[in-house]
Amino acid sequence: SYAVPFPQSGPTTPGNAAIFRDGVALAPVNAPNSVKRAIWAANQLRTKSYRYGGGHKTFYDSAYDCSGTVSYALAGAGLVRVPLSSTEFRAYGDRGPGKWITVYARNGHTFAVIAGLRLDTTSPHNPSRRWAPRWQPTDRMPKGFEARHPIGL
Repeated sequence: SYAVPFPQSGPTTPGNAAIFRDGVALAPVNAPNSVKRAIWAANQLRTKSYRYGGGHKTFYDSAYDCSGTVSYALAGAGLVRVPLSSTEFRAYGDRGPGKWITVYARNGHTFAVIAGLRLDTTSPHNPSRRWAPRWQPTDRMPKGFEARHPIGL
């Protein structure tokens, strides 16, 4: 059991793609429940700060780094049992992009695209210009990253 309960419900939108509205991701109704739960879990991080080289010992923290953010979303979906580092994400799940969830990892950074929205901690497109765990409404070119996905998703 986890220190923080992950949400079992949250905002949805019709169709197959998540949409970003007022800082929150709406999960597509056609997505598997685990994908919806990943999105709703990630929404819980939208007020959290960034911590370089964040905890990795627990899902519950006051600040998150890149891999802690992705780990949290995947834990909300029941897809990881412990937080993983960006290096560990390079060997996560199956190789290549997934249908619903793709984790992009390289040594030193990881981010995920879940139902079409990017969950990342880098700052260029977030209004505060600060690094923080946020949904990003724009694409990031995954040059130099390995694409991985949860088996079956």
